[in-house]
Amino acid sequence: MNPTHSMTTRAARAAALLLSLLFVAAGAAQAQGDVKAGDCASLARFQVPGMSISITRAEALAAGTAVSPGGPPGAPALSLPAHCRVEGVIDRREGVGGKTYGIGFAVALPDNWSGRFLFQGGGGLNGSVGLPVGASAAGDTPALARGYAVVTTDSGHKGSVFDGSFFEDQQASLDFYYVAIGRVTQLAKAMVAAHYGRAAEHAYYAGCSTGGREAMVVTQRYPAYFDGVVSGAPAMRTGYSNLALAYIGTVFAQAAGKDAAGKPAQLFSAAERDLIVGSLLDACDDKDGIKDGMIFNSRGCGFDPVSLACKAGQTDKCLAPAKADALKKALAGPKDVRGNQIYPGFLYDAGIGQGPAGLPGLLFGVRIPVGPPVDAATFDVDREAVRVAAGVNALIGDSTWTNLSTFAGRGGRLLFYHGSSDPWFSALDTVGYYEAMTRDNGGPEKVRSWSRLYLVPGMGHCGGGSSALDRFDMLTAVTDWVEKGTAPESVIATGRAFPGRSRPLCPYPSHAHYTGQGDPQDAKNFVCR
Repeated sequence: MNPTHSMTTRAARAAALLLSLLFVAAGAAQAQGDVKAGDCASLARFQVPGMSISITRAEALAAGTAVSPGGPPGAPALSLPAHCRVEGVIDRREGVGGKTYGIGFAVALPDNWSGRFLFQGGGGLNGSVGLPVGASAAGDTPALARGYAVVTTDSGHKGSVFDGSFFEDQQASLDFYYVAIGRVTQLAKAMVAAHYGRAAEHAYYAGCSTGGREAMVVTQRYPAYFDGVVSGAPAMRTGYSNLALAYIGTVFAQAAGKDAAGKPAQLFSAAERDLIVGSLLDACDDKDGIKDGMIFNSRGCGFDPVSLACKAGQTDKCLAPAKADALKKALAGPKDVRGNQIYPGFLYDAGIGQGPAGLPGLLFGVRIPVGPPVDAATFDVDREAVRVAAGVNALIGDSTWTNLSTFAGRGGRLLFYHGSSDPWFSALDTVGYYEAMTRDNGGPEKVRSWSRLYLVPGMGHCGGGSSALDRFDMLTAVTDWVEKGTAPESVIATGRAFPGRSRPLCPYPSHAHYTGQGDPQDAKNFVCR
């Protein structure tokens, strides 16, 4: 690294930290009132100027265990330390239709505080306050157990995970898209300072899906609030990703026809799904130096499903030509009438055949989380693209701004990760954003000094997958980068799918490649190239 650049970055971070400390200290001094440092119960009286705060719980909790919120399926219970739990609502009000709104939050303040603060991202359309533990991409030890103070929010409304009725209220919509994050961050930082008698030394944000979008939001809208950010499988363009899923569903439905009940038939049989995944692995598995049921070199995978089309007279171990064509067309992603790509295609990865339990892979068809069912007979890509472009998501919700000069300039660190088999949001959309961000912020060499992207083979949406290593610790990676200056050249992944196996997740565009020597189950015998 250029010494002058390094000194400038350190100076910027020091100045930003000083301003943050002054801001939080001033806020804490005003906020404390009857709050006593170290006294959990006294936080029931916590207030911050400019906010209407209703504290509903301030309770000291003993050490114990809890089920991991949003963790991979089958993840073990979390061991949590003794901590103070504070819950409440900011700016409670009556909104459209007489419905009560307000920004709900929960803060966990550990007795063994490390001086760090973490904002835990949400999921879906939020609507409920999660357990504030910071388990997202934190390996086996959540942030709270490491001594981080953790906060999370419902983003300003109550409802089930995909209940979008709050969008009828303007302020609730704004809260969901970005306002709640800023308000809760200010409150939580002031509460941390009030409880511990000093401000947090470092602030982090970590989330996946909607939490991944929120992580991008904080780098774009609140560039001075956080030192390190982890964004997983970001739901950054949900109007367009849902359009892409509707497109895939339409292509599949047109090729499959209808069943005896008049409903869209399943395009691929179990045998055909096995054929597709098996042929994909035959074509691409060993391009990372070893045949192990995982495709790390996805960029080098040239699999073409048309190669599986039945020849004249062939009926076994092949696909009907219409099915092969449909698969290729669907996974290529939607284009408009001029041939412009509206949303990226999806990677050919081992997890596309995952299912049917949970969130199945794309070979089982699509599961669109919100919106009405798609009518394959009337679906029109161009018409839908116009509708999406005019929608509120595209106007104020999409987190696609690439100018992160302030965030990077003050020493911020940003990590992305995305499952290559994610059936909701294409990993290639995150790749596209990362490449555009790289281009707009000085090029690869400069951006690598503060940001990395990791693709996770076989992994579905935020976790899971019978061919995935979906257990990894991005929290340590970003913390060490912020506090020690140690860039994460790789992040080690393990998982239940392959007991005893480990692999390095490599920063894009590199991939893990077996050296040809040593135990192929051990990550140390792989290099990033």
